[in-house]
Amino acid sequence: MTGSTVLAVPGIIMVKPLILVTNDDGVNADGLRSLQEAVGSLGRAVIVAPDRDNSAVSHSLTMNRPLRVVRLEEDVYTVDGTPTDCITLALDKVLDRRPDLLVSGINPGANLGDDISYSGTVSAAIEGTMYNVASLAFSLAGEAPFDFTVAAGVAWKMAAMALQWQLPENTLLNINVPACKAGDIRGVRFTRQGRRIYKNAIQEIVDPRGRTHYWIGGGTVHWSGGEDTDEQALRAGYISVTPIQLDLTNHAGIDFLKEHWPM
Repeated sequence: MTGSTVLAVPGIIMVKPLILVTNDDGVNADGLRSLQEAVGSLGRAVIVAPDRDNSAVSHSLTMNRPLRVVRLEEDVYTVDGTPTDCITLALDKVLDRRPDLLVSGINPGANLGDDISYSGTVSAAIEGTMYNVASLAFSLAGEAPFDFTVAAGVAWKMAAMALQWQLPENTLLNINVPACKAGDIRGVRFTRQGRRIYKNAIQEIVDPRGRTHYWIGGGTVHWSGGEDTDEQALRAGYISVTPIQLDLTNHAGIDFLKEHWPM
C-alpha cells in the first residue's frame, strides 16, 4: 500500500528511513500525531493505528473476526483492531518493506512497573521487536490536559539515537517522560521495571434493578523495587528508559527447579 522514499543525491542513492508509528489510544489521539510530527524529520513516518481507544488490551491479537485497513490520508492508516493487529498488518500488508524503526505512543499517562503487562502502547513495541524491528514505546506522566511538546522532543532524540546506534538484540525500550517543562527535566536514567500493585482497585456498584456489578480501576498504588526503578526515576524528575527483553524465562528458576524438584 505504501512504499519507501528514495532521496536522489548526485552519485549517491539514499533510502530515507521508514518509521512505523502506532499507539493504543486510537488514530485521532493527540499524542499519536505529535509523535508522527516529531519523528517525521528523521524519515518517512507512516501511521498504522487502531480506529478507537484500545488502552489496557495488552498483547491481544484479533482472531475471531476479519480486520479492515482504511487509508485516511497519505501515510495514515487505521485498523479496526488492537495495537498488535496494527503492527502485524502493517508489516505484512500495509508497508512494502520492513520499517527501520517502530515508535508507539505518546501515551497520556505513564506506563511503569507491572502496568506494562497491560499496556497496548508497550505491546505494540513488543510485536515490532518480535519481528526484529527496533521499537520504542513512549509515555507521558501526569494528568489531563496533556501537553506533548516536551515528550515529542524526547521521542525525536531517542528515535534518532535508535536509528544511529540500534538496540540490544530482542529488546525494546519503554520510555517514560515526566510531566514538567524541558528545563526542569534532570536528565535520563536507564532503569529496571519496578513493582506496582493496586489495592482496593475493584469498585462494587449496584444498578437500578439491584444487580451487582464490578468496575476495575483506581485504588491505592503501592510501589516497590528500589531506587534504580522506572517509577523512582520518574518521581525524581528523570526520563526513564527501561530495556524490556522478549525472553520471559526465569533462568535462575530453571536451576532452582532442577535442584529442588524431583523429576
